[in-house]
Amino acid sequence: MSAAGTLTPAEVAARVERAATVLRGHVRHTPLLASPWLSAATGGEVRLKCENLQHTGSFKVRGATHALAQLSAEQRRAGVVAASSGNHGLGVAAAARQLGTSALVFVPETTPAKKRARILEAGAQVQVFGDDCVLTEQEARRVAAASGRAYVSPYNDLEVIAGQGTVAVELLAFWPQVEVVYVALGGGGLIAGMAAYAKSLLPQVEFVACSPLASPAMAECVRQGRIVDVPCAPTLSDSTAGGVEPGAITFDLCRQLVDRFVEVDEAAIAAAVVTALAEERQLLEGAAGVAIAGLLADPAGRGRRAAVLACGGNLSLDKLQGLLTS
Repeated sequence: MSAAGTLTPAEVAARVERAATVLRGHVRHTPLLASPWLSAATGGEVRLKCENLQHTGSFKVRGATHALAQLSAEQRRAGVVAASSGNHGLGVAAAARQLGTSALVFVPETTPAKKRARILEAGAQVQVFGDDCVLTEQEARRVAAASGRAYVSPYNDLEVIAGQGTVAVELLAFWPQVEVVYVALGGGGLIAGMAAYAKSLLPQVEFVACSPLASPAMAECVRQGRIVDVPCAPTLSDSTAGGVEPGAITFDLCRQLVDRFVEVDEAAIAAAVVTALAEERQLLEGAAGVAIAGLLADPAGRGRRAAVLACGGNLSLDKLQGLLTS
C-alpha cells in the first residue's frame, strides 16, 4: 500500500472521518475512563482512553483493519505482508482473518517470544529478521514487492494512519471539552491521525508526543528537521522502539501537528505502569506507561482537562513480574 506523496492534515482528517464509518462493527468502541489518581497528581481532570481494552489489546487493529478493507479482491487473494514489533502484527493477523486474506508478518529479533506466538495464534505466518525495526521494514517491503503482495506499514501508510486516527473520533464525541492529549510516539501514525482529525474540529486542542529517552527517534528527527538515524537502546516501551523509515509521511505530519515533545526515562515508565495497575486496575504495556509518564512530566499539563491514550495492554507476565518485584 502506497505512502508516496505529501499529505496535508486536512486530507488526513477527511480520511479519518471516512475510516470511522468503515470500521464501525469491526473494532471495539473503547471506554474513556476518569482517572482519580492522575487527576489528583496534576490538579486537573484526566481521563484514560482505554485502547488496552481493544481487540488484540492495542489500537493497532484499527489501522490494520482499515488498510486491509481497502484491498481489491485480487489483492486479498494474494495476501499481505507487514513488519511489526508485535502489536501491528497482531492487528494485521486479526484483520486478515476477519477479512478473508492471508498475512506474513516480519518481526525484529527484539520482539518478545510471546508476542510472536500470539501473532501465529491469530493466524499469520511470522518471519524474524533484523535487530532494528527499520531493517525489518526494509526486508518486509522487499519480500512484498518480490511476491506481488500488498505491504501494510505499521505507520507509513495513509490508510493505516486514518484507521488509527479514529481513536480521536471517539474521544471527541464523548469529551469535546478536552484541552490536551498525551500519546506515545513511535513511527507517528497514531498521533498524526488523531491530531489531524481533532484539530480539524477543535484547532485549540494540544497534542503532546511522549517518547522514551532510550528511543526518541521521531522526536529527534523533528528536532533536526529531517529523518536521521537515531541510536536507540532497549526500552520497556518496545512497541514504540526503533528508527523512522526514510520517506515516512508521518514525519511532516508530526512536524505540523504535534504541539510538544516530552521524553521520559525508564524508571518513570515503569512507575507509571505499576501505579496504573495499583490505582486504576488497568494492565498497560510500556508504551501506555510512556504517555502517562509524559503527562506527569509536563508542567504545561497541570490543572487542565487532559486525555491520556492507554494505547495497549500487551504486557508479558515476565515483564509484569519483573516490574512488581524490582
